[in-house]
Amino acid sequence: MKSKKLPVAVLLALGLFLSLAFTSWAQPWGMKGHGGHWAKFANLTPDQAGKLFDLRQKFLDDTVSMRKDMVVKRAELRALWRVENPDEKQILAKLKEINAVKAKLQEKAVPFRIEVKKILPKGPGPKGTLSMEDCDPNQEIITAMEFGCPGDSVL
Repeated sequence: MKSKKLPVAVLLALGLFLSLAFTSWAQPWGMKGHGGHWAKFANLTPDQAGKLFDLRQKFLDDTVSMRKDMVVKRAELRALWRVENPDEKQILAKLKEINAVKAKLQEKAVPFRIEVKKILPKGPGPKGTLSMEDCDPNQEIITAMEFGCPGDSVL
C-alpha cells in the first residue's frame, strides 16, 4: 500500500508546485500585460487620466483618414510584392507614398506628444510606471502607441 501512495503524493505535490509557479507568470487576457493604453502611467490623477483620454481620442479622430490611407497603401504594397514578377518602379513609388503618409502622421504626433508631456507627471512614478521621459521620441510612430509610450504610434 505504501508504495502506491508515494508516487501519487509526489505527483500531487509537483502539480501544486507547478500551478502556483504558473500563476505568478499570469497576465490579464487581452491586455498583453499592459492593462490598457495608459495603465503604465498608474500615478495619474483622475483629472490627468481624463485629459489624456480626451487628448488621445482627439488625436485618433484627427488622424483617422491618414491611418486608413496607411493601411490601404501597405495592403497595396503587399499585393505588389505578391505578383510573380514584382515591378521595382511600382514598389518604390508605393514606398514613397507610404513614407509621405508616415511623415504627415509624425507631424501630427509632435503636438500631441507635447500636450501629453504637459499632462504627465515629471520623473519616475511608482515601480512599474512610466513618465514621458521614459519614452523614446524616435520610436517608430506606427507601432508603439498601443504597446509603448503615448503618442508614439497612431495605429
